[in-house]
Amino acid sequence: MSIPAGDPSEEITVRRRRLLVILSTLAGFLLTASWSYEFVDHTIGGNISETILGRDAETMPLASVAAGVAFAFTSGLAGTFTACNIAVFGTVAPMLSTVNSRRARVVQALRPLGWLCLGMVVVSAVYGAVVGLVGTSMPQFSEAPHVMGEVSPRAAQSMITFGVIGLAMFALGLAALGFIRDPFARIEHRFPHARTVFMGVLVGGFLIGRPYPPFRKLFRDAADSGNPLYGAAAFVLQSVGNVLIIAVLFLLLAYFAGGRLAAWMTAKPGRMAAVTAVTLLVAGAFTFLYWDVRMLARLEIIWFPVAPWAV
Repeated sequence: MSIPAGDPSEEITVRRRRLLVILSTLAGFLLTASWSYEFVDHTIGGNISETILGRDAETMPLASVAAGVAFAFTSGLAGTFTACNIAVFGTVAPMLSTVNSRRARVVQALRPLGWLCLGMVVVSAVYGAVVGLVGTSMPQFSEAPHVMGEVSPRAAQSMITFGVIGLAMFALGLAALGFIRDPFARIEHRFPHARTVFMGVLVGGFLIGRPYPPFRKLFRDAADSGNPLYGAAAFVLQSVGNVLIIAVLFLLLAYFAGGRLAAWMTAKPGRMAAVTAVTLLVAGAFTFLYWDVRMLARLEIIWFPVAPWAV
């Protein structure tokens, strides 16, 4: 049995679609159980920020606007390598062109990147302005330590934010395989870049829930400033830094191998939908399980299996 012609996942059998969902969810679960935030945040992120800033980002004083701006961009750059970022750009990858000219492929790849950045910048700027106005009364401003057995307001904000983002990604993955109605099917006739803008909105939304220590330092600096313009600029720079490396890698992929990759994706009906679905399903499952289920386990409210190196 195949999905009717015209469906984005046409000619992918029901059995294969179900298998993709099961395996992708399992991959998200295994990634959750093995993900070491100490390695990603402190070893990778900490080394990147310390190399650029020349000192420990967590102890660096933000005594001026220039220092805050530099810190904003660097802290974003240090937080590049997350599964969520990779998944977002995985959904943009199918937009690579099959044209022969390398320069033309790069130019065409800039379009989805631009729309992605639009959604990201709008959310980052709005949230940064809100932080500049009322941030000192928001949960993310708190430095109170977590109490085992309790969900603090700061943890609740992270869980709600990333839980919604994870479920949104997972739903889009199911839609790519035809299991549920695609929420962008109609609107894309009038606004063909709506889906890419929405993915940018999700990237901007990372700031709303991110508990990464250097980001919390940036948050407190923006909140203490009481300046919505500074808050908006700092948060936009943080988001730009967060996606810069992956964006450059995406453009390099378009330049050197974009034509072959795009040709491979379009060689068989349904292959592009399958690739898009898998990236979204894996990241969606990981984001929800890590930030909602594993977070509860870290607070000793429930039990969740965790690899020895990820404790």
